[in-house]
Amino acid sequence: MKAIVMNQYGGPDVLKLATDAPEPKVGPDFVLVRVRAAGVNPVDWKIREGRLDGLFQTDFPVIPGWDLAGVVERVGPAVSEFSPGDEVIGYVREDHVGRGTYAELVSAPVRTLGRKPARLSWAEAAGLPLAGLTAYQALMKALAVNEDDTVLIHAASGGVGSFAVQIALARGARVIGTAGPHNHDHLRSLGAEPVAYDAGLADEVRRLAPGGVSAALDLVGGEALDVTPELLTGKGRWASIVDPTVTERGGRYVFVRPDPTDLAALARLADDGRLTVPVAKTFPLPEAAEAQRLSAEGHTRGKIVLTVD
Repeated sequence: MKAIVMNQYGGPDVLKLATDAPEPKVGPDFVLVRVRAAGVNPVDWKIREGRLDGLFQTDFPVIPGWDLAGVVERVGPAVSEFSPGDEVIGYVREDHVGRGTYAELVSAPVRTLGRKPARLSWAEAAGLPLAGLTAYQALMKALAVNEDDTVLIHAASGGVGSFAVQIALARGARVIGTAGPHNHDHLRSLGAEPVAYDAGLADEVRRLAPGGVSAALDLVGGEALDVTPELLTGKGRWASIVDPTVTERGGRYVFVRPDPTDLAALARLADDGRLTVPVAKTFPLPEAAEAQRLSAEGHTRGKIVLTVD
């Protein structure tokens, strides 16, 4: 099968197209998926550079990628949740790095998969799992956002941020989002109230929410960790997906995990038209290095996706 492989850590050039990669085996609790599209996330190039070497065991050669959308080709003997022909999405993260989603075929643990939203294209569906789950788990599990909340989201126009805005609004919350001025119209189009991330951020948030915000989600780290506590109501809660030291300041740290129930919830929001997946650019599988270069620049609004023929 075709797959993108890397035999060592390094820059984008370590990513090579293999045309004869071995087809993955399908264990008892696994599903073989023929990939139609694979999402590209910042974690992919961070793994490539070796930044997560202390967190995950890495087994070279590595096929990168954690996000996919595709069609079930075969199921393991213990799997009853899916059948051949089912369209699925997945955040296919295992406890080690080695068997990723930049490939024609992926053997995915059933616990990492959900059904593809019918409303989404293959590229849109592939861009949903990791970023969507991150936003969903932070808002719904760590912060328990509801219709009574005013939610402050730092870096609200990014990949996770755009999902977080939509999920919070779907819960009935009011959303204030920080972003650069060039992204304010985008936030308004989603339904958020934009605030520029500059020296006047705190004053502007106080103007919009004089009594404070009841929940805050940090997606950028740095100064956001310093300014957020002073903007909360007395019982306000907050979380960060970037900096674990948030726990030392009374907040929650969120590290996304695969969850089929949460994937199903995201799929329902997408099929109901309450959650859209903006796709910034697609690349064919052989151009994975270029896709990761673009991701590392950090200037795209929307998801970067590899298409697999």
